[in-house]
Amino acid sequence: MKRFLFVTGRLAGDSLKKTLGELQTEIPHEIQILKKDVASLMTTQFIADHLKNGEFDEIMIPGLCKGDLSVIENQHSRKVVAGPKDLRDIPDFFGQKKDLKDYGKYHTKILAEIVDAPLLSESELLKRAEYYRESGADVIDIGCTDGKFFSNLDTVVSCLKKEGFQVSVDSFNDNEILLGHDGGADYILSINSQNMHLASRLDCQLVVIPNFGEGLETIDRNIQTLQEMKKKIILDPILNPLNMGFAESISNFVTYRKRYPDLPFLMGIGNLTELMDCDSSGVNAIMAGVTEELSIDYILTTEVANWCEGTVRQFDLARQLMHYAHQNQIVPKNINDSLLVLKERKKKEFTEQELLDLKNQITDKGFRISTSEGFVYIFNRDVFLKGTDINDMFKQLKIKSVSHAYYLGRELMRAKTAVTVGKNYTQEQNLDWGYLTESEQDLDDH
Repeated sequence: MKRFLFVTGRLAGDSLKKTLGELQTEIPHEIQILKKDVASLMTTQFIADHLKNGEFDEIMIPGLCKGDLSVIENQHSRKVVAGPKDLRDIPDFFGQKKDLKDYGKYHTKILAEIVDAPLLSESELLKRAEYYRESGADVIDIGCTDGKFFSNLDTVVSCLKKEGFQVSVDSFNDNEILLGHDGGADYILSINSQNMHLASRLDCQLVVIPNFGEGLETIDRNIQTLQEMKKKIILDPILNPLNMGFAESISNFVTYRKRYPDLPFLMGIGNLTELMDCDSSGVNAIMAGVTEELSIDYILTTEVANWCEGTVRQFDLARQLMHYAHQNQIVPKNINDSLLVLKERKKKEFTEQELLDLKNQITDKGFRISTSEGFVYIFNRDVFLKGTDINDMFKQLKIKSVSHAYYLGRELMRAKTAVTVGKNYTQEQNLDWGYLTESEQDLDDH
């Protein structure tokens, strides 16, 4: 087994030793603590000039070090790798994670509804459809509007089809349904006794629902009628909002899934996410778990309420998580952090005593900022402040340089934000906002 040399600065030496000592599988190694307080301030040239020879095969330097790794490799004839930005992530770096083979697959397809589509221009519709597709939607649902006839619906559907979209039409207006069908719609939402007379003219997939005001059992009659006509159908027993029969409607889905095990089902989870004052990411995760257990083939959702922005992307991530957990018969925990938006899987904080120990080793006036147990800390060789009021803490620093004041103000605000919502904070690093951070990184990559 190869032997690693771990390189760090004086202030992180004890933490590195502790992290390596807690590895589940021991890695043969040695540590060199170079004459620099903060490891991230070391350059590859500095490391190359100060490393001592030893019995090691590979060198790991701190992930935040700047410079070309080949500078060290050429000078010491060893392979060099940049480790994680946070030394406490070293166990993950060495593969002490679950094997997520086949992760990313899913069963449930997403119908993303463009609400009040007749009120939008064709370019606005295309832009919204593209946004939903990039978020993970499989089908674009054209939501029609009562009292506003969608006269060019066939043209809109045809245009979306030419752009490669699967399209559903969400209307109970006979003429709109026929227009959408003529434009090439793949799905019609929805069919019951009120518009059953259209079914013979429709050859796309039909979402069948109960009759209005007549009870759930009417869906059985509607199913039978459509099956006799040899139509392709999808069942929607209707998901009710919380406090409006939600629990009973879940029970109905369970009953009908058992009754019709071979038919595809749709669940409108927008009735849940849009109709309560609650951040949508957790709700989407729970409903993705429900749809996975019940083998629901489609969900219908949208992003109208401000707190539902990002719902399609959230459900896309959640369905992958729940499908993986279901397929492997495990709980959906310790698998993927994408939906941990406001909280962290594990807090990575130094104790106050550890911060004091770091302070006592500092020989310069550069400020270090950290967080621990709900407090913000800022310290250098002369100062050690702890508090929750960062404005008061900033005043005590008596900073004269405008650029330095800007830097410290920004970092203190970031630390305060981390404390407020329960995030990990590392100086000069952005907070991790789960899938939102990943989206920012995707934009940066392009």
